[in-house]
Amino acid sequence: MATIKDIARALGLSASTVSRALAGHDRIPEATRARIQALAQEMGYAPNRAAQNLVGGRNSGFAGLVLTDPGYGREDSYLGEYISGLGHGLAETGIDLFLAAIPAGQSELSVIRNIVTTRRADGLILGRTSEVDPRVDYLISAGFPFVTHGRVLADGLPYSWVDTDGTAAFAEAFDLLYALGHRRFALLTIEEPMTFRHHRTEGVLQAMERRGDPEVSLTIATTSRYDRAQRQEAVHRMLTADPRPTAILTLFDSLAMNVLQVAESLSLSVPEDISVIGYDNITSAAMARPGLTTFDSDTFSSARETGRMLVERIQTPDAEQQSLLIRPKLVLRASHGPAPS
Repeated sequence: MATIKDIARALGLSASTVSRALAGHDRIPEATRARIQALAQEMGYAPNRAAQNLVGGRNSGFAGLVLTDPGYGREDSYLGEYISGLGHGLAETGIDLFLAAIPAGQSELSVIRNIVTTRRADGLILGRTSEVDPRVDYLISAGFPFVTHGRVLADGLPYSWVDTDGTAAFAEAFDLLYALGHRRFALLTIEEPMTFRHHRTEGVLQAMERRGDPEVSLTIATTSRYDRAQRQEAVHRMLTADPRPTAILTLFDSLAMNVLQVAESLSLSVPEDISVIGYDNITSAAMARPGLTTFDSDTFSSARETGRMLVERIQTPDAEQQSLLIRPKLVLRASHGPAPS
């Protein structure tokens, strides 16, 4: 993209003259202004709106989504659906979305600090919220508008968030399988301290406690979120254990897909030998063999509400903080059934 310096060099003028001409200053002769504007259009020049707004004290017209997770959105269409929902929630009020991708080794917090201090955006959306999240602490202290997708564990912090009720969902999944006769349960979870890990685990533990059945057992297997080899190994150990669990709850659908693949390689039948339930209802869940029973968190609507909530934070900074907890819907397919006799 052409810059003011490129145009100035092409015309043999100073950059300040070109800048004033493009801004429409009367002190620049009309013929010169016309010549500069014509060349700017020909060269595809677009003004740096963020810089202009910073100088003029106006809003940038942008909201930012910072992407740093090395595997975020790579395994399925989740990220695309989320971005589409955000765009709809923001565009209704004329705010544009920009993505800031953080390369490996660079601090996400340093990028966020730069966005805040330069006012490149009027607000931020934070994803992958962890149990203790320094991004949240910084943005609260800076008084900068933001909304999180997910939430931290600490209660009472002054920020807005949108989340799905993983606790209720995993309790519902446990109750469904318990009613089908399952007593040997397993939970496949991740090492990373994401808050959704905590809530979904709590759902299973609370449901078990309510039953108070001494015959119920729970094995918790932990693996890396994105190390495929480690995931396969953890699932293999789970499925070759003696006794083997008859019902497996997975933190999200791609983990459930791993279970289906390893089960097939071990000649185990789903759901005759083991039942498997996932979470998120990604596109490939319906095409799995067998179709994956899972929970639909309505990613698009969740993202749209996040965008709408951020707009309110930007437009009315002193308004009360908001929170939205969405109850995901159980999608019954073919990967669960009665416990094997």
